[in-house]
Amino acid sequence: MNYHENLWLFFTLLFGIIIVPGMDMLFVLANSLTGGIRRGLAATGGIMAGGAVHSAYGAAGVGVLVTMLPQLFNLLLFAGVGYMIWIGVSLMRSSITVEAVGPATARSGWRAFRQGAVTCLVNPKAYIFMFAVYPQFLRPEYGPVWMQGLIMGAMTVVTQFAVYGTLAMTAGRSRDLLVANPDATAFVGRCAGLLLVAVSAFSLWQGWKTA
Repeated sequence: MNYHENLWLFFTLLFGIIIVPGMDMLFVLANSLTGGIRRGLAATGGIMAGGAVHSAYGAAGVGVLVTMLPQLFNLLLFAGVGYMIWIGVSLMRSSITVEAVGPATARSGWRAFRQGAVTCLVNPKAYIFMFAVYPQFLRPEYGPVWMQGLIMGAMTVVTQFAVYGTLAMTAGRSRDLLVANPDATAFVGRCAGLLLVAVSAFSLWQGWKTA
């Protein structure tokens, strides 16, 4: 697998994760419904800022392991794959639902931005997730790890903007669709879970060949 194929695989996994209804999506919808498009986009910007920080931590951590502890890097790779498969199986077995969104507490776009960033940054699962995903795709044979991490971080931020920004601009219809169609929402989650399992299994196979 060459570098471009590796990036496409990362994007496939990334998109499957972001489209699963969760707290970030609900936060954007709540702010959009109560404060309009501008506040929804501000909340999206905060989540993007938090995602950029997570990406930097993930790339830096993987870079240190590749340079100083390459054997531990391989262990992290396999542990990360196992964690992603567990998430995928959990999504496939669960029934994801989106409840009605209550009034948002944000009173301004700046506050919505801050809340989005803080909500993203204080979530420990996000850090674990980054350390689970990045070792699968940051490979020394593809060039400087920091450059790969920068590209993957940019892809993460752009994908977040594409998904959450679109939700912010179509908040009413999106919320009604998610709340009124629990079966469709659960189906999206299960498809994303299957995608996580498939991509992680492929990453495990690639890592096993190069370990």
